[in-house]
Amino acid sequence: MTMRITKYGEPVLRQRGEPVKHFDGRLARLADEMLATMYSAEGVGLAAQQVGLALQFCVVDVRPPEGEQAPYFYELDGRRPPPVLFMPLAMANPEVTFHKRQKSDYEEGCLSFPDIRATIRRHSHIKVSFQDLDGSPHELDCDGLLARCILHEVDHLNGILFIDHLSKKDYRKLEPELRRLKAVTRAKLQK
Repeated sequence: MTMRITKYGEPVLRQRGEPVKHFDGRLARLADEMLATMYSAEGVGLAAQQVGLALQFCVVDVRPPEGEQAPYFYELDGRRPPPVLFMPLAMANPEVTFHKRQKSDYEEGCLSFPDIRATIRRHSHIKVSFQDLDGSPHELDCDGLLARCILHEVDHLNGILFIDHLSKKDYRKLEPELRRLKAVTRAKLQK
């Protein structure tokens, strides 16, 4: 079952999520529904706020095509299992630390901002501590698209949107589109 994706202008997107405290069947069902929603929308990550829940929980799936190697570095709990063995990732209570100071630019989109894309500068290499669906702790060391996707989703969990990383100049370029999207969203919410 898919869920409705919240759009820019809905207050929940600016809310910091509450920590996940219960690791049970409801959380597993939420992960399944969020993944179905993400795949249906052709996304690679989805945060709880994007389905209307202010919770420290997100899902990510950036597996490479079958037979290809991952175009990014990763170690999960000090090992390098094939991505198919640990993705899709369901991450509860993720905490990011920056492994290296290096940053890179990359064009990002967001399921809550349909048809809006912008080049965003983010840290290139991160470590993230999180809990899985059973509450077991893990540490993921990664770079590239995997790191970028996790940073984007963890921002959502803290009420930060990708447009918040734009320079004033780049924000002004997107401002008419953002105003239109916000107006459409508010009109739909008032119905």
